[in-house]
Amino acid sequence: MICKKLFSVFEIGALFFAICAVPSTSAGADHPAKPADKMAGGQALPAPRTYEVDPDHSFAYFGARHHVVGLVRGRFDKVSGTITASQDPAACSVDITIDPSTISTQVHERDGDLRGPAYFDVKNFPTMTYSGRGIRHVSGNSWIMDGSLTLHGVTKTVPLTFTFNGSFGDVPPGKPARVAFHGSAATKRADFGIGARDNVGELGTLSSPDVEIEIDVEGDAKVPAGSTGQ
Repeated sequence: MICKKLFSVFEIGALFFAICAVPSTSAGADHPAKPADKMAGGQALPAPRTYEVDPDHSFAYFGARHHVVGLVRGRFDKVSGTITASQDPAACSVDITIDPSTISTQVHERDGDLRGPAYFDVKNFPTMTYSGRGIRHVSGNSWIMDGSLTLHGVTKTVPLTFTFNGSFGDVPPGKPARVAFHGSAATKRADFGIGARDNVGELGTLSSPDVEIEIDVEGDAKVPAGSTGQ
């Protein structure tokens, strides 16, 4: 039953993807970080180019409802992908891959159960992905991407709300520009066919999402082909 607490961990992946979806992309030489460019409406977003997610400085956390009133937290430890930013909101994109076998809830027995056939079934579904194209302004410095999360053989649209935290101002000369984002999302584990043995008993009567996701991502601008990055 320990695993029941974490069935919704998969949702963290969604969030992680979403945050990455925050604008970042294409073109541009890699120099010390520059002030963020502005998109329509005067909202700050990264300079147009493609950014590669730094797995050592990106963290995806989740909070999964346990018996409705409880909350179990965890994370995934292996994430990779790219974020593309553009002056055109419709051209912003994100492509992220998460390894569900790296799930961690700080309880060995529970983590093993979550990797098994009753939940993530990592042997048959070794990756989860999040891909999205286009963002829309919500209010203030908030944006949303309606990306697609593929998990456990199921693909669903999972909106991601995110903010661009800014560009690093202390990047050494010759190193790629670095940016940071924060994102959040919410969904139901039952939508992905995960945790069927306890979905009805614990959360079957809930209409609201039972998994909350928070993610902080850092990304480095990719050096264009043929460029030295100087």
